[in-house]
Amino acid sequence: MSTGMKNIRWSELDESARLDALTRPAVRANPDVAAQAAEIIATVRRDGDAALLRYAKDFDGATLESLQVSADEAASALAELGATAIEAIDRAIANVERFHTAQLAPPIRIETAPGVICERISRPVPAVGLYVPAGSAPLPSTAIMLAVPAGLAGCPVRVICTPPRPDGRADPAVVVAAQACGVERIFKVGGAQAVAAMAYGTDTVPKVDKIFGPGNAWVTAAKTQVAADPAGAALDMPAGPSEVMVVADAGADPEFVALDLMSQAEHGPDSQAILVCTDPGLADAAQRAIAAALPALPRRETIGASLQHGAVILVRDLDEAFEIVNRYAPEHLILQIDKPRQYVDLIINAGSVFLGPWTPEAVGDYCSGTNHVLPTYGYARSYSGLSVGSFQKQVTFQELSRDGLAGLGDTVTTLAGLEGLEAHAEAVRVRLRRQSKRGAA
Repeated sequence: MSTGMKNIRWSELDESARLDALTRPAVRANPDVAAQAAEIIATVRRDGDAALLRYAKDFDGATLESLQVSADEAASALAELGATAIEAIDRAIANVERFHTAQLAPPIRIETAPGVICERISRPVPAVGLYVPAGSAPLPSTAIMLAVPAGLAGCPVRVICTPPRPDGRADPAVVVAAQACGVERIFKVGGAQAVAAMAYGTDTVPKVDKIFGPGNAWVTAAKTQVAADPAGAALDMPAGPSEVMVVADAGADPEFVALDLMSQAEHGPDSQAILVCTDPGLADAAQRAIAAALPALPRRETIGASLQHGAVILVRDLDEAFEIVNRYAPEHLILQIDKPRQYVDLIINAGSVFLGPWTPEAVGDYCSGTNHVLPTYGYARSYSGLSVGSFQKQVTFQELSRDGLAGLGDTVTTLAGLEGLEAHAEAVRVRLRRQSKRGAA
């Protein structure tokens, strides 16, 4: 059975072919997705809650009496989940909280020159909207990854939007995870309409300052559009379909490699899984392991479609492998190689890295402690994954004494003169003249 993955020898490709080999699959969405997202946003801004209720029926097949998850529904969700599920959610929260707590940065206070004090103090984003996808695979883990750092950052307003099920309820695991993280306001709204509701507010859903979380093409388009509107809401990061790159050598376990590739491919048909390998035998064995395991997996059709975008790239050595890594800038990078830690300094562009045979990407998705909301589609070249800092702003302060201003006065007036900004210079001179008169008096 063929996996559908392309087999490539990197050394045989010219530059054009190398670019083509690392090109992500085009997002398989309606070409009018941006226009459709814009129409949904405009409708929500005009009709508010009424539009959200219509869209819930049209897109989710849910007839809702209320958009907000009630106390009774939350209690029912908790009762529905078994003890094992609740324990897993609590343990994941504890690990994510432990890692993210370490990211809290103390204020900075520096005297840059005598009498010149500069400070930087973190402030939380006042209101944040957390989008948790549901669809064919509800993601309580995403509720954890968003809500934990938002809480640690101290954001006063934290709301979650998640699509309703056809029975009119939010996914119980998402509700339980959200409330365990301290988020009480959960709304049964999905898609671009959720983004619009959080960006502009409705009678039920509060307006927020910044929107976080992954989503489909419509969600991504809507986040981009509202972020470009000063009246809308900022977005966390640009992103595309999920992806993984596995770097493996001859000593890797082919079954481990196969399952790591498939675990990412099962996110969606536009996900991408790439194996970069120094050994042809391991590459063949990994593809045989994929073919053997695939028929038994529930999401085998999704995985199969995703693997059509995948590739097995044979390289001469690990130096060549890491050149490919940094060109591709994967969301997830798994190193199934001997002594992986010695190659850490070679990794420049990656969202999150998994070292060694006992570190599957799945642990990062759920409970190791790192955040799984990561830049995709090559944005790891310039963006980081979510952190506590994503939910904060840094405000700078400065305070000068009279002597401090006198010490910097000539520097300010000279630079202001170079820029032709005389009022800048005069704002300093008038103070120094006033100081001189007081000194004379």
